Amino acid sequence: MVIDVYAAMSDGVWLYEPKGHALIPHLRTDIRSQTGTQDFVASAPLNLIYVAHGERMQDVNAEERRLYASVDAAFIGQNVYLFCASENLATVFRGSLDTAKLGHSLGLPDQQFVTFAQTVGYPRM
Repeated sequence: MVIDVYAAMSDGVWLYEPKGHALIPHLRTDIRSQTGTQDFVASAPLNLIYVAHGERMQDVNAEERRLYASVDAAFIGQNVYLFCASENLATVFRGSLDTAKLGHSLGLPDQQFVTFAQTVGYPRM
């Protein structure tokens, strides 16, 4: 897989492990406010962070890796939109974030990079 999905919540950051369908603790710090420039991200129940593994993209030249990873992240985000619609949840896929700062906060190695984030929460009434 090229994309890892991290879940930023009030109790920290978790890495989704798809084979075991499990959340693995990654950070014990609440970094939700770093997942975007909008004010709602800091208090949202969940912010998904899409992280690409550039080192796994051997068939794509280095200049195009961000583009290809962004497409993959967008496909995942679309599936999150479909799930949220089926469960009466609200979501917004966002590119308005400081990807370098967020990557640093996550402790990502040089070849990994944040592509997008996606907030999931409850619709305003």
